[in-house]
Amino acid sequence: MSKPARYNIDDCCVIDLSKHTRANGNLTVVENNLSAPFDTKRIYYLYDVPAGEERGGHAHKLLQQFVIAVSGSFDVIIDDGNQRRTITLNRPFKGLHIRPGIWRELNNFSSGAVCLVLASEHYDEDDYIREYDRFIEYTKEDVR
Repeated sequence: MSKPARYNIDDCCVIDLSKHTRANGNLTVVENNLSAPFDTKRIYYLYDVPAGEERGGHAHKLLQQFVIAVSGSFDVIIDDGNQRRTITLNRPFKGLHIRPGIWRELNNFSSGAVCLVLASEHYDEDDYIREYDRFIEYTKEDVR
């Protein structure tokens, strides 16, 4: 598996999505390579996360994610091995683009929060880095 270019947390950003407001409700559209920064190959969502629980706690070697709080709020901690930043997602018309090689943790879920994730790749266990110490080693490896 070839390594992607090295990214840091400054390469991860919150992207404003379209918000179409009508008297009968709002509509937000996410389109491949337009509002979402890649072609989506997998979509999943997290919900009913108990108070005090965390999700994530891993990095990906190649996969990119676009994370949206479609209901409620939660924090996303991103870490590139040198810096950490916490981003609160609480608007359904904003999405966080997480690049490959970035450690992520999701916590502080509000009651009723729903986290929608668009992924650039299909599930592949070999793409995960699940131990933080291994992640730090990975960030120090040469990009080939």
